[in-house]
Amino acid sequence: MKALILVGGFGTRLRPLTLSAPKPLVEFANKPMILHQIEALKAIGVTEVVLAINYQPELMLNFLKEFEKKLEIKITCSQETEPLGTAGPLALARDKLIDGSGKPFFVLNSDVISEYPLKEMIEFHKSHGGEASIMVTKVHEPSKYGVVITEETTGKVEKFVEKPKIFVGNKINAGIYLLNPSVLDRIELRPTSIEKEVFPKIAAQKKLYAMLLPGFWMDIGQPKDYITGLRLYLDSLRKKSSPKLAKGSHILGNVLIDETAVIGDGCLIGPDVAIGPGCVIEPGVRLSCCTLMRGVRIKKHACISSSIIGWHSTVGRWARVENMTILGEDVHVGDEIYSNGGVVLPHKEIKSSILKPEIVM
Repeated sequence: MKALILVGGFGTRLRPLTLSAPKPLVEFANKPMILHQIEALKAIGVTEVVLAINYQPELMLNFLKEFEKKLEIKITCSQETEPLGTAGPLALARDKLIDGSGKPFFVLNSDVISEYPLKEMIEFHKSHGGEASIMVTKVHEPSKYGVVITEETTGKVEKFVEKPKIFVGNKINAGIYLLNPSVLDRIELRPTSIEKEVFPKIAAQKKLYAMLLPGFWMDIGQPKDYITGLRLYLDSLRKKSSPKLAKGSHILGNVLIDETAVIGDGCLIGPDVAIGPGCVIEPGVRLSCCTLMRGVRIKKHACISSSIIGWHSTVGRWARVENMTILGEDVHVGDEIYSNGGVVLPHKEIKSSILKPEIVM
């Protein structure tokens, strides 16, 4: 089987992190975002993954070469010269996706994190005999999304309603699809949307089916949702009694700590924290609802909550960093500094407090 991952553009919503790495290579729970998906695809027998990309393909491919060997899966790029939306990339990668076997292929949105029940999706797709299957998830606020209206018993998609003003349903497109090769015949090589142009036509012919995604789902393409996604992901590890979760009297709730990180005495860590490789946490530090990327140093008695600390950054003694503060790569926050929602671009030194959410260039 084959799969296409829609990697797309510049990752502007996740700046300043994406100024240092393409978004799919930004770590989520100590692993590049895209690797969560590639590992899930490999686990159900996908042999080739095509990345639809229009930005920094060399960086992506160099990085993924080592994983190709490790995971024994073929990874190739299909590069757009102009943004082609969410359907155009399928037309562009047509020759890579069609192998004459007639087997369906997966399409995944690279920002989506979930438990990836792909095996169940294959069974679902076989059972209904339609042309395409999409995964849907239930949300509390459907008005922000495109809502999928389905037949309750069969999952057959009746129609799509874009950002409804009144309640019509709470199932939204989860960005995971299983498509027959014939779907490619419906897509022209031009900028086009699979959600707004291709799927409604398949639904009108009663050949599109939706499967309800079990477990959690999050689009982690922006900082607030990234932090929420981490909580949901760690919670799912807890439900599986994963040995990856840290244990100890200094741990509160669900915490992921890389084995190469060093934790000082008297720290309190958690809930919902990921600490990357080579991090140094000095004594007396308090961490909650945050991610520390590779090589971060947090000095004595600093307190960090609801924030993302970029690669090789440092936070000074008694500093307080909170409220969706995002530090880019190699940012140095001084001793006793307070950051309230500061978004700091790479290679900066912060010598005075950031009292309200703002971008620091």
